[in-house]
Amino acid sequence: MRTLVTCLALSITMSALAPLRAQTLAEVAKQEEERRKNAKSSGKVYTNDNLKPVADPPPGAAASAQPTPGAADAAATADANKDDNTPATAATPAAEVKDRAYWSKRMNAAREQLERDRVLTEALQSRVNALTADFTGRDDPAQRARVATERDKAVAELERMKASVLLGRKAIADLEEEARRAGVAPGWLR
Repeated sequence: MRTLVTCLALSITMSALAPLRAQTLAEVAKQEEERRKNAKSSGKVYTNDNLKPVADPPPGAAASAQPTPGAADAAATADANKDDNTPATAATPAAEVKDRAYWSKRMNAAREQLERDRVLTEALQSRVNALTADFTGRDDPAQRARVATERDKAVAELERMKASVLLGRKAIADLEEEARRAGVAPGWLR
């Protein structure tokens, strides 16, 4: 019976995690290529050949331009990491640009983690319910003790996962607040 319960819990967990498999870049490229082939072209498609070349702006023009959100952070990081031997125009690879992709990536990661925690919480709740029903249906004290031990472990894990869900919700709220303070548009978090 123990192996049956273990197999059931493992299959529930694996079935919940199966859709979370990450796509490879090749799969995404194939899907995009198929989508483009199947899409009806309703308008003109612009390529780099259609665009006129633009001359690089003079060095003084970049200083007078309005900075984008996060550009000041990147510039401050670049100035802090700059060596005396490094030219002022060299970009530092450690400086992370906080653009739309950055905020969207962080929010999506937080939401995916929260969703995984929710799924596991539901699976653990099902396991606790099954173990409780199994416990009440047993007459043998040795079997009841074994089931009670498994149920206690599952309840402890369920409580841990519930706490993880609460932390995930708090992390999303904190990220939204951080983005608000940084002046990020709400659409960037979607």
